[in-house]
Amino acid sequence: MPGHFDTLETRDPELRERSQLAALPSQIAHAKAHAPAYARLLAGVDPKEVNTRAALSQLPVVRKSELIELQRSDRPFGGFTTVAWGDAELVFASPGPIYEPQGSEADYWRLARALHAAGFRAGDLVHNCFSYHFTPGGAMLENGARVLGCTVFRGGTGQTEQQVEAMIALKPDGYVGTPSFLKIILEKADELRLGLPSLKKTLLSGEAVPQSLRDVLRERGIRASQVYATADVGSIAYESEARDGLIVDEGVLVEIVRAGTGDPVANGEVGEVVVTLLHNREYPLIRFGTGDLSAIEPSSLSTASPCGRTNMRIKGWMGRADQTTKVKGMFVHPSQVAAIVARHPGIARARLVVDNPQGTDTMTLHVEVADGGSSIRDGIVSSIREVTKLRGEVTIRAPGELANDGKVIDDVRRYD
Repeated sequence: MPGHFDTLETRDPELRERSQLAALPSQIAHAKAHAPAYARLLAGVDPKEVNTRAALSQLPVVRKSELIELQRSDRPFGGFTTVAWGDAELVFASPGPIYEPQGSEADYWRLARALHAAGFRAGDLVHNCFSYHFTPGGAMLENGARVLGCTVFRGGTGQTEQQVEAMIALKPDGYVGTPSFLKIILEKADELRLGLPSLKKTLLSGEAVPQSLRDVLRERGIRASQVYATADVGSIAYESEARDGLIVDEGVLVEIVRAGTGDPVANGEVGEVVVTLLHNREYPLIRFGTGDLSAIEPSSLSTASPCGRTNMRIKGWMGRADQTTKVKGMFVHPSQVAAIVARHPGIARARLVVDNPQGTDTMTLHVEVADGGSSIRDGIVSSIREVTKLRGEVTIRAPGELANDGKVIDDVRRYD
């Protein structure tokens, strides 16, 4: 579907860069004055001097993996928010746990732009299968869809047969949610010998979108688009009909840095995605390290996308800079594996293996147990569910069988 969300998407790249860099000093000054964590981190920084990418790259990176400890010592948001209770409209919890506020902006996470690029328009009915429980995924997409003028059905996760029934009854124009759950819904519809002819477009997130699923959707006449977003910073980059990389959102500055440092890498080199919010005054995250790996599409620095959008493009999600990974749209941290092990003294060593046979994410915790472990297997399965909020299986291994390489989470998924 042709058209752009607004004129910002097609403006001259040099004009965009000047405008965004001009907004930096004010945002940094605001964060330093009103967010205690930034008052400490930026104590020696003159905001007026941070008006180039080079100057921005000298500021410290605050990584998502650090927020768990920071929020424990300075509740509830680690000192990074400028609002108090009553000012933040909602609070969400992501695994870790990490807590995120929702401010008062109409399109707080800036998802309307990504939805528009995916073909959603005013008057559409959107079947929203992101979670509404604890995590902000459901609210994020609903927020953007309502700003766009869409009506939203709160499908949430699970209850697959009821999801199919609702789609048949309501005839939604599109689906938003994880790609794996969409695959499950379509398979259930096939099993029930029911068609979903109204479904014509999707905006997928939370997981990588395998080419095999894109092919399946295309055969069914469904347009597959993806958005790269996090609960902390909202939309980072989104896909257009051109399918030539993910277009960086207009409300953020994105850097790709060498993992574990704040140093920008060469264009095209894989590194960690670091995001600075330009206009969010309630949660003004500056140089926020997502822990995700990606790379700049070098051609995007000199050539506009065939869809007419002129912002920098990145290659999309390419893995994690640390051992944290994402399973069915939920982050799983090494600290959670440690928490599971701590509940069961009989475990000598553990490794969580994440795979996707038949395109569906699975987790298997391999544990070294001296006595065979059959007596504690069920307890470990329960602990996985309680700690990660995801289902997982357990494989018992003999002492010394797991490699002594420090790896706690082994993501072996393939996206051929």
